[in-house]
Amino acid sequence: MRVPSLNLPLPERLGPLDTGQLRSRGERLLGSADLVNLGELRLGQVGRLLRLHRDVLEADPRGEPIVRREILAWAPSPAGLAAARKAGMEVAREQALDELGAVVVLRVPDSADIAAELEKLRALDPEGSYDFNHIYTGSSARPLDAGATAGATGVRPRGQTPIAARPGGNPASAVKIGLVDSGVDGGHPVFRGAGIRRWGCDGAARPAPHGTAVAALMVGEAAPFRGVAPSALLYAADIYCDSATGGSADKIAGALAWLAAEQVGVINMSIVGPPNILLERVVAAMVRRGHVLVAAVGNDGPAAPPLYPASYRGVIGVTGVDKRGRTLPEAARGPQVMFAAPGNQMVSASTGRPPYRTMRGTSFAAPIVAAMLAPSVPAPSAAAARSAIDALAKQAAGGAPNSVSNEIGYGVVGMAFRNDPSAFR
Repeated sequence: MRVPSLNLPLPERLGPLDTGQLRSRGERLLGSADLVNLGELRLGQVGRLLRLHRDVLEADPRGEPIVRREILAWAPSPAGLAAARKAGMEVAREQALDELGAVVVLRVPDSADIAAELEKLRALDPEGSYDFNHIYTGSSARPLDAGATAGATGVRPRGQTPIAARPGGNPASAVKIGLVDSGVDGGHPVFRGAGIRRWGCDGAARPAPHGTAVAALMVGEAAPFRGVAPSALLYAADIYCDSATGGSADKIAGALAWLAAEQVGVINMSIVGPPNILLERVVAAMVRRGHVLVAAVGNDGPAAPPLYPASYRGVIGVTGVDKRGRTLPEAARGPQVMFAAPGNQMVSASTGRPPYRTMRGTSFAAPIVAAMLAPSVPAPSAAAARSAIDALAKQAAGGAPNSVSNEIGYGVVGMAFRNDPSAFR
């Protein structure tokens, strides 16, 4: 049985201490939640997502969620578009990705079999690339916190502008780090002095638990919490926007095109899903430009099929380890794993109350690696990317010399950046 993926908060018991005994009558600083069973994990959540949003989502032949009635066309030929129109399809929208190419979104009639229509287009236009508009989740198909968007404050309503500059700092000269995820709660104390530029949601801010936690691990700072690179300028692309169709392949492509235009060297993607031709093409174009793409390998278990985008060629796949350097049992294994970083028994920012939560999962290991690489790749550069990865590989611990394992890649890095729960009790 394929073990699904989910980034899970730790249970109430942390080591030998029961945190329930440490709570005061007032508000807790650190929140935690019980582990859930297999039915609550990624594939179970995907099933519920499909049941709850049948009007906008459906499953592809493998059971993966896709935007209902949508086919993505990468560089379709005139003959391919003519064939699509002849079959009753309409051009729903066209999206220019600047130097990365362009994509056409085709809408398939309700009366047609979308899988059969996709195969017809591929046969009629072998020079073009066609695929479903797959949905990707943040290695966590449900929010880490219930009611996560409620009560968020301090976020500017307009996108792609800095929220604030760190006191005494200059965002224009800061190290850039990219994030493709859900929304970031800029009103959280850890981002009080952070520089954040936003993309997505038509300029509206849509804070979410996953994006907030991942962003904090990269650029957050508020005693006792500290991210890896709190002086860096975060370029945060929200591909979810509280929508059932959020996290779709075309939105990820749009986010990467924006980060490419902003010349962001290192980009973290703590998202997982199936292979997709459009996403593969865009990722390949980003890698050729010299961007470093870092992605979580996912939590579907050691025997599960590879998840994407971490498994695409040139992407830095990251797995998670506990505080003793042991790989998480639910973490994926395979040649896509290049580094391991803390992904359990650690704290990050949370939306709402309490303001911090204990985290678990490969989603929270990937941003640590991304932030460690970012200072060495200030802008897209293939040479700088190779040099930064080689330097980080030399720092890695626990791996065999001159080898890359399917479990921890080059080895474990970033253990010094794990925010231990004991500091928040």
